Formats: sequence, structure tokens, C-alpha cells
Amino acid sequence: MKYKSVFDIIGPIMIGPSSSHTAGAARIGRVARQLFGRKPAFAKISFYGSFAKTYKGHGTDVAIVGGILDFDTFDTRIVDALTIAENEGIAVTMKEEDALTDHPNTARIVLGDERGTIELVGISIGGGKIEIVELNGFGLILSGDYPALLIVHNDRYGAIAGVANVLAKHEINIGHMQVSRKEKGQEALMIIEVDQLVETSIVDEIEELPIVQQVVKIND
Repeated sequence: MKYKSVFDIIGPIMIGPSSSHTAGAARIGRVARQLFGRKPAFAKISFYGSFAKTYKGHGTDVAIVGGILDFDTFDTRIVDALTIAENEGIAVTMKEEDALTDHPNTARIVLGDERGTIELVGISIGGGKIEIVELNGFGLILSGDYPALLIVHNDRYGAIAGVANVLAKHEINIGHMQVSRKEKGQEALMIIEVDQLVETSIVDEIEELPIVQQVVKIND
């Protein structure tokens, strides 16, 4: 969907005067939900900087929970997101953090259930745009503006070539790629933004590569 202005992103019923604190927060929450891949049993949200000071008054709380519920930025249900989450059995906790961050509109989200958890850090950079800058301890920059693949793999030679060959075979163009790792030779994370949607069959093909542990696609 294309937006002509920040007002199209926020929608007429969004709480708060700032797209950074509402639409941006909703998008951070929704990327977290897409990466988790299912409805979480709990959501732990930490706000930093300007988010921490104004998240209730600007509707950041309902917006980010709305995103976690997989509501888009213009979904009218966002205003009731806290009640809906409670009714769906999602335990939501929020807290304000004093730690200094690189960006004033920063949120950390932990989603989990009996099958596992994910933790990410997102920032709202203005006009409804966001960046995910950390995922499960890996540093990255993910805009959420384009279809993307997040690939957890062994840090070995041939990893990038193997994935790129699969995408090239299916004529999928790579717009942006980055690789992050915690330690040499251990687990690594490949982030690939592409120009078109990636079919599930292609994701399955990438997952079959011997060096790949997991593939998650977002914004599809």
C-alpha cells in the first residue's frame, strides 16, 4: 500500500499527534509479530527516551500492542488493542527504561510462548518509518519497507553464495543484504531485502541448504 502523507499512515482514528509515536510503534510491533510467526503468550515491552516519557499520552502503548496483534497502521481496532490482547490471553507488560539509546524513539520487545522467544529492538525514525536494529542479540538494520528474508545459518564459507544462488534461480532480485554474527565460526544472521514476494516453496528450498538453520520471511 502506498501512502501520500503521514496522515494516511496514521489514519483518522489513531491516538496521538505523532506518526513516530503511533504508526511507527505499530509497525515495530507488527514486525515483531511477523518474526515470531504466531500469536505470543506474552509480550514484554520496554520504552526508552521519548517513547518512555510519552507512550501513554501519544498512544504508543496501544499502537505497539496493535502491531503485535498483527493489526496494520490504519486498523481501527488499534485503539482497543490492550483490551483485545487481554481477551486473547496475551499477557502484556510495559516498563519505562532510563538507559540512553542512540535514538529517542526506541522500544525493546520480547515475545514468547512455550515454544520459544524472540527479542528485538526497534526505532521509529519519523513519518511512520522504522528500523529494527537488533534481533536476538544480532545487530542489523531492517526497515520493514520491503519483503525480506531473515536467515539463521552457520558462519561458514559458501553460506551467502548458496542462498544467493537459490534466489537467482527463481529470478528474485536482492535489493539489500547484510550479515551479522556474534562470534567467528558460530551462528550468523543473514538479512536480505528483495524486490518481490518470496513464495513459501522458495523459503523451503533455502531451509534445505545444509548450512541454514531457519528462514523467516516478513512483509509478505
